[in-house]
Amino acid sequence: MSHFLVFLGTARDSTPPAPARLGLRVARACVRLLEADGATVELIDPLDIELGAVFKPHFAYTKSQVPEPLDALAEKVAAADGYVMVSPEYNHAMSPALAHLLNHFGSSLYAFKPSAIVTYSAGQWGGGRAAVNLRTFLSELGCLPVSAMVHVPKAQEALDEDGRFHEDPDRWAGYFGRTLGQLGWWAEAAARHRDVQDPTRVSPAFQRAPTQRNAPGRE
Repeated sequence: MSHFLVFLGTARDSTPPAPARLGLRVARACVRLLEADGATVELIDPLDIELGAVFKPHFAYTKSQVPEPLDALAEKVAAADGYVMVSPEYNHAMSPALAHLLNHFGSSLYAFKPSAIVTYSAGQWGGGRAAVNLRTFLSELGCLPVSAMVHVPKAQEALDEDGRFHEDPDRWAGYFGRTLGQLGWWAEAAARHRDVQDPTRVSPAFQRAPTQRNAPGRE
């Protein structure tokens, strides 16, 4: 059984003129559909996590000084088999709240696991341009996004507050299911292979300095 984290990419408590916390409807739909397929799922809401006013990532602290909420989330990221990123679109890019939250952790916690991109909007485009930006971002984190994506235009008309579809629930479930099905397939495959071969031995994480990324030659 795979375990997933669904990251909600908004920290706003209202989204005028749409209903408040529109993204929460989309995230709850993802949770419900994944659980219906047998997975265990936890929704990660930025409003439930205490992050410092000044950005300082988890790996920048000494172990004894890491804030408890940050350390607890790091453990959840490390333990998950895959991730669903739910994001609105800001200036043709992913949500700043989502980027801020994910950037608190190094790629070694996300790496060698799949992710799925789910975007939404109150208008007609469904946040599709945010998804383009998310692909490169998630690839850099090492949790490669599956090829299928979900875009939900006019999400306030498609979903109720509990994340249930107003109309055509079977069609919507099938639409989400193509993406979430790929996520589940890759998550299970990656988990099985981690039991066979430690991925950190194949591609060790950078531990000392950014120069570890550099090709041989003059520094």
